[in-house]
Amino acid sequence: MSEIRIGISGWRYGPWRKDFYPKGLRQDDELAFASRAVNSIEINGSFYALQTPERYRQWRDETPEGFVFSVKAPRYITHVRRLRDIDEPLANFFASGPLLLGDKLGPFLWQFPPNMKFDAERFSDFLALLPRDRKAARACARQAAERLQDNGGSAIRGNARLRHAVEIRHPSFLCDTFINLLRKHKVALVVADSAGKWPYVEEVTADFVYLRLHGDVELYSSGYTASALRRWRLRIQAWAAGGQPEDAQRIIRRAPAKRASRDVYCYFDNDQKVHAPYDARRLLGKLGLDGELVTEPGVEPQESL
Repeated sequence: MSEIRIGISGWRYGPWRKDFYPKGLRQDDELAFASRAVNSIEINGSFYALQTPERYRQWRDETPEGFVFSVKAPRYITHVRRLRDIDEPLANFFASGPLLLGDKLGPFLWQFPPNMKFDAERFSDFLALLPRDRKAARACARQAAERLQDNGGSAIRGNARLRHAVEIRHPSFLCDTFINLLRKHKVALVVADSAGKWPYVEEVTADFVYLRLHGDVELYSSGYTASALRRWRLRIQAWAAGGQPEDAQRIIRRAPAKRASRDVYCYFDNDQKVHAPYDARRLLGKLGLDGELVTEPGVEPQESL
């Protein structure tokens, strides 16, 4: 049975207040509210700076049972170092606390800049470094900088597996070599809807599918029409059933391995005009996944959060 997660990229946006977030809602209650209006959220603060173990614990505790986060990996690794000499930065990231999300930890998102071209050797080395389970992530974290040693950021038991997804923005990645690398390492290629600004590919390369919907007409700003959401519903249902849309935009002949089902993670990033949380909730409704959600966009909660 597949798991379908529909959510938003981040939750702390000024324009969302008194709109998605009801008037009078405390800023400290925004995550609690948002996590009960959608069933997943992409943490994007981790992209800009390392977070702390205390913060990850707080996010875990403020969200309901069964909720899932994805975590956006640091731009210091992807944009500044551009995958060069990243052993310690990678260790620092896993030592900073994302594992403390526990069962609420979903995939890690690795986004690359538009001016970064595909380098087969560099990406092969990078994918090989990514920890595939908690045990490997804890081992990685032990190589962190001294300031992060013994901070408790990786103090979680068990050996649950970890998932990774890659979002690319340069057309040089549209080749068989890259797709085969992702399949070899079971890393998902993000399906990124970006109003045509960046490459759009629907290659299935892992046992899950990861979508980021940035806006189909105007990047970060346009909302999705009922027709557009219906299209996404049908595509998500095809992926979740282990198949793929008949008109999937692919770049490699070899089909992905057949499965009975695939998990799907879908995040709306068209946040500038407060479309994201409403579009996410509407898509959840179209998929029949809104029945257990206890808050509603723009509506004051009936019970304390």
